[in-house]
Amino acid sequence: MIPKLSVCMPVYNNERFLAEAIESIITQTYRDFECIIIDDRSTDRSREIIGKYAAKDNRIIFSVNEKNLGLPGNWNACLRAARGEYIKFLFGDDVLAVPHSLERYVAALDSDSGVALAASSRYLIDERSRVINISSDLLGTGTSEGARVIIDNLIDQQNIIGEPSSVIFRKKQASRGFHEKYRQIVDLEMWFHLLEQGEFLYIDEPLCSFRIHPGQATQRNFEQGLYFDDTSQLLQDYAEKPYVRLSRFLRTYMYFAPAYGIWKLYKKHRKISRGSALGTIRERYHFSPLGFFAFKPFYRVHKYYRRWRKWLKRFILTRIK
Repeated sequence: MIPKLSVCMPVYNNERFLAEAIESIITQTYRDFECIIIDDRSTDRSREIIGKYAAKDNRIIFSVNEKNLGLPGNWNACLRAARGEYIKFLFGDDVLAVPHSLERYVAALDSDSGVALAASSRYLIDERSRVINISSDLLGTGTSEGARVIIDNLIDQQNIIGEPSSVIFRKKQASRGFHEKYRQIVDLEMWFHLLEQGEFLYIDEPLCSFRIHPGQATQRNFEQGLYFDDTSQLLQDYAEKPYVRLSRFLRTYMYFAPAYGIWKLYKKHRKISRGSALGTIRERYHFSPLGFFAFKPFYRVHKYYRRWRKWLKRFILTRIK
């Protein structure tokens, strides 16, 4: 019998956290699922750990890639192997936060056939699984127009939806697969692809825990500039879509956000030279040095204004509750 939900876990060298991640899946109150775990040629004990769980639970379907496919390649391998109507990713270093997490995620898609992507807030946890914070970039449980969510993400060049472990979507709408020309924000581009097909539903309850630890590739990719390669590509692919209607100021602000990130890469991290930073800003985002420094104070003021407005809305909603 084909399960309704496929929980997909792409794995690469996650031995420290794998047992906790798998335990959080197999102890869920929701039972109509398969768990697809694909190891991308790990060099640690990941395969041994997964094998022990797969031998005890027939809902776990475990395989190892013939060769290392890399991040988006392994995500797509999981998608191809999945049989369920709904897809729920959980990385090997993350966990489902509560026993009813899968119930809530599945109910979100069941509640409205027009929803293409649903996401929840999440706990941020450390290496010892201690909660550091709650990450919730959106305000209150509810449904939003997909295009509006894409625009909000584009303006600030920030993933306000969440990581793969915090979302659920329909397999048929993701049949294209993750775009393998992206290396850092592969997930965000897929969220955009899904949101062009339907609405977004946000659940303001932490249903997963996203782990912060030194072994993550995110910071390393940022310092190597891969994040900015991807943001440049994302703007190229989506910023000129017909539904992205913005004032001249907000459009400039949208392109300035990643340009300012490159400047910070020079200013704070000293990973590139001043000349290289300004050259990249001119080439990719078309800001001359004069134009860049002239718009910088306007960008910073508006950025803090947007943060203050979001804080005020959250404060008001909290008071109303």
